[in-house]
Amino acid sequence: MKRMILISGGCRSGKSRYAVEMARQINSPKTVYIATLCFKDAEMDERIKKHKQSRPAEWQTVEEDKNIEQVIINLRGLAEVVIIDCLTVFTSNLMLELQEHKAVIQKAENLLKVIKDSDLTTIMVTNEVGSGIVPDTPLGREFRDLAGGVNQMAAREADEVYLMVAGIPLKVK
Repeated sequence: MKRMILISGGCRSGKSRYAVEMARQINSPKTVYIATLCFKDAEMDERIKKHKQSRPAEWQTVEEDKNIEQVIINLRGLAEVVIIDCLTVFTSNLMLELQEHKAVIQKAENLLKVIKDSDLTTIMVTNEVGSGIVPDTPLGREFRDLAGGVNQMAAREADEVYLMVAGIPLKVK
């Protein structure tokens, strides 16, 4: 059964682990993990390896930093479950490229529409950016505000929303 699920929470709160658990429970061999991270260094490569090891080997991984909606479109008939990890990095990638709030919001709205129009169960991971300190730079505040707006849009569209706290999922919607 098709669903749109949003999992939010702070850093290291267990969001990705819970997304993988949810997808495993659906038990579809046609699961695709969309990774949005484009910046990599030695430490990040180690994190990525650990993430990959936590997923079933038969799942396909697609690395896409900005054009997730096209990946979703291309998966029609080929996948049943998609994990997008994560919306926050996706938003950051768009912000750095497009440098205009309206364009980033439009791209996020388009992604959510494509997901809604698909026949996939989609599990989106995002970071809760509103619980931290106020960033001390204009760019940091702009990112926090933009990411918070994208999270709110995704939560409105989602069928289910979970907040991860210390590894424990709390159902919000």
